[in-house]
Amino acid sequence: MSLFNDLQNSLEEAIAIQQGRQSASHITRHEVIDVKAIRTQLNVSQSEFASALGTSIDTIKSWESQRRNPSGLAAKVLMTIQKKPDYFQELAAH
Repeated sequence: MSLFNDLQNSLEEAIAIQQGRQSASHITRHEVIDVKAIRTQLNVSQSEFASALGTSIDTIKSWESQRRNPSGLAAKVLMTIQKKPDYFQELAAH
């Protein structure tokens, strides 16, 4: 099957789902991480948090205001910090 045919089939399936003629075969949901709550729990500033994570203060601000959501490795690191706050100290030390 060609890429075009795959795309066409996917589009037809999406239309059928949207119109209620078919149900989705797979639904993915992502938990939104509460970055501000994690940072507040650690009692660190945005600057300290950004430095430990190797990112900018603007990125931390956009995560905290939920204009953007952490994804990929950043999301995994944040979830680890949420479950194991001591992990943050290890990150901050490097």
